[in-house]
Amino acid sequence: MVTCSMFAEYLYNPFRVCLPVFLLLSAALVTGCASPAKQRARADQDALDHIARQQQAVFGADEEFVIERPADTLRRKLLIDQDLPHAGPESLGADALEPIPHWPVVAEEDAESADTAPREESLTVLSLDLVTALRVGARNNNEYQERKEEIFRAALLLDTEAFEFANTYVGMLEGTFTEDRSADDRQRGFTETFTLGASRTLRTGAELSTRIMLDLVQLLTLDGDSAYGIMADVSVSIPLLRGAGRHVVMEPLTQAERNVMYAMYTFEQYKRRYAVRVASEYLQVLQQADQVVNAADNLERVAISAERARRLAEAGRLPEIQVDQAQQEELRARDRWLSAQTGYERRLDQLKITLGLPADAQVELDDGDLRQLMDQLEDELAARVAALEEEEPTPSMDAIELDAGDAIRTALAQRPDLMIAQGQVFDAQRAVTVARDDLRWNANLSGSAQAGGRRGLGNASLGNANLNPAEGVYTARLDLEVPWSRRAARNAYRDRFIALDRSIRGVQELENSIKAEVRQALRVLRQSNETMAIQARSVELAQRRVDSTELFLQAGRAQIRDVLEAQEALVSARDALTAAVVTYRLAELELQRDMGTLALDETGVWME
Repeated sequence: MVTCSMFAEYLYNPFRVCLPVFLLLSAALVTGCASPAKQRARADQDALDHIARQQQAVFGADEEFVIERPADTLRRKLLIDQDLPHAGPESLGADALEPIPHWPVVAEEDAESADTAPREESLTVLSLDLVTALRVGARNNNEYQERKEEIFRAALLLDTEAFEFANTYVGMLEGTFTEDRSADDRQRGFTETFTLGASRTLRTGAELSTRIMLDLVQLLTLDGDSAYGIMADVSVSIPLLRGAGRHVVMEPLTQAERNVMYAMYTFEQYKRRYAVRVASEYLQVLQQADQVVNAADNLERVAISAERARRLAEAGRLPEIQVDQAQQEELRARDRWLSAQTGYERRLDQLKITLGLPADAQVELDDGDLRQLMDQLEDELAARVAALEEEEPTPSMDAIELDAGDAIRTALAQRPDLMIAQGQVFDAQRAVTVARDDLRWNANLSGSAQAGGRRGLGNASLGNANLNPAEGVYTARLDLEVPWSRRAARNAYRDRFIALDRSIRGVQELENSIKAEVRQALRVLRQSNETMAIQARSVELAQRRVDSTELFLQAGRAQIRDVLEAQEALVSARDALTAAVVTYRLAELELQRDMGTLALDETGVWME
């Protein structure tokens, strides 16, 4: 039969009590600690949860948000498949770096990520259309990636601030061997202390903490005294004046939430500007390629005209000076073709850099986007040209029916940068209230409760301690700090009003800038619409002029100079028409961007 005294004796043995304490601590370590890979995964998940909540609050819906790039990026694939020179392993990506001692290994499943770029077995030549170029840029452009990472980093800071108001637990096990030879009565023994505590900061500013400590003492002397001590304490601290109130306590968390929102607005604004930039560079490359074709056609026509001039001169029907003019024009046409080819290669290299690809990668662009754009505008251009033939010398600028006032009102309601500036005014107002709070007196009400007792080598002979609340120690304390000078806080408070005024002026300046941008975008759109019609008409006239002058030359009623000038006018008119079409398309996109209505999906492609 097990008696109470036997059970108590069993519990009093510190070495027997040590075993369950050790098991308890081991369980806490297993559940409370995680590998670096799991800690990283948890940080990713918490940050993504914050981002999803902010997306719902800001945009009304959340979309997939990924910042991890795949190991086999498109840039790396091009460098390897096309055998392009590179600076070293750093140019291929993080996974190609030489390992260093103690480098953390990321699990493969944590590093997996899908690439939106087109995939082939071997990318000897990369073919791109405009939509694919937008997706490739969104996935490979370094600045695009950095803007996304700013959102993620802001979410990590938000998670850190939010954790300030979560329950915090701590567990500690301490084992000590002590031999005291300072007195005649030497003491040797083991002391084991297990501490378990929890704390929390409330959103009103109050701080709560509790702790329980268990001491196990065994003296290694002749008497071999042993004892255990147990003590628990609870404390609370409540600010009464300075630092009291949710608006002050929650300010760091509030600002962290708004910083995530601002990062999202900034990224949204950047996405729109980047998409228009990619479209601009892409269409300009196609425009330059069209100029190469026009220059080649012009070179062929001029060469034919020069040959015809030589034959006519040999037949005595054309003076030699006109032959020289034809040959000189042929040389000029060849130089134009070389210049157009060089310009095309330069613009293509710039586009590749904008997309985050190697400048020397073999890339081909689909000119179907430009042909499709020309086909879409063909009927409109035909109607505009017909109207232009009957119009008075002063052209009409009313082809674009969008009212400037409506466009400005839309921009003021949709522009992300204006939303950021308006939000920063509210931030500045909150900063004033926090600075005002810092001018108050500091008053804190605190209390604590403590029961039980500690045991060590010096008092092991006192026996075991009991956790008896009736014999506890209870305290209450009021601290009041009345500072003689608050100069630093006073000056900071005054400075916050200046910052508030500056934020208001920032909104006003941005509003004026937005109005000017929208008005200018409308002007450019209207002008490019008229310019398209003018250049389309100019191409018709230039083609008619080339045909007629060639017939007149054959009939002896025109000089070779007339033919050369007509051919020069034709190539210039064709280049100008292509430029006008591209300018008109970009003006549409720029107007949508400046109005804040250019919507893009998670892959960076616009949804018009």
